[in-house]
Amino acid sequence: MAIIIEVKVVPSSGKQQCILDKTGTIKCYLKNPPERGKANQELIKMIAKAVDVPQADVQIVSGETTRNKKVRINKNVTVDQVIAALGIEQQMSIGM
Repeated sequence: MAIIIEVKVVPSSGKQQCILDKTGTIKCYLKNPPERGKANQELIKMIAKAVDVPQADVQIVSGETTRNKKVRINKNVTVDQVIAALGIEQQMSIGM
């Protein structure tokens, strides 16, 4: 079973890190520039390593030339498991 996640990328940022932005979207900072698919390949490698699947099991299904991407992961995982695997800390807002 596969899962599709939405990711916003920031290429050429000088760091490799993923966070959740204010809207709850996964935002990945990538070191590589968006030239000749380098940033896309970095994103695929990063996600594949984090969720422990071969790179062939991670594909960008839409947004290859934009910052907003949909990424398919061919593994039976939930979005929360992917977020945890990427090292993103989910912050819960507590109302007072």
